Amino acid sequence: MAPMNIFNIQLVLGYAAWGLCFGAYLWPRLSAMDVAQASRAIAMLHGFRFFGLVFILPGIVSSGIPAGFANPAALGDLATGVLAMLAVASFRLRPLFWLSVVAFNVVGAADLGLAYYHAASLHLPEVSGQLGPAYLIPILYVPILAITHGAAFVLIGRQLRGVDFPARSSRGTQLERS
Repeated sequence: MAPMNIFNIQLVLGYAAWGLCFGAYLWPRLSAMDVAQASRAIAMLHGFRFFGLVFILPGIVSSGIPAGFANPAALGDLATGVLAMLAVASFRLRPLFWLSVVAFNVVGAADLGLAYYHAASLHLPEVSGQLGPAYLIPILYVPILAITHGAAFVLIGRQLRGVDFPARSSRGTQLERS
């Protein structure tokens, strides 16, 4: 099977598996929290995006990976990770926290969108084996990052509208607030 087909199959299945996991286990827990707590939990996950610097680490990724993909992906991940850590660190300073939450989600979602664009325009799936160990990032890590950006934008929208989540039991039934 061609490397491009393997990469695309694994990418789609990564989204499917994380989508199922997120819907069954993560979203119910996040939606039981207040909006700020749920946003902070998502920021913690994105705080590890400094790992994307591996795309420009000599010896990990082959020199055959186009710099037009590797450099923007690495730097976009670094910026997103730093902004996400700022959000976590500023949790008690709510104006700075919310500014950081919005910033890391806008920068992070744009980073993922640009990475997909660059990967497609530079035919990265055809040479995806040259990513070396970094191959795991787009297959296992990027899908949950993209899904949680979507969830974060829902949370931000609810915060802007002043809507909080109802408390829910583990079965998803609505409980009375006391």
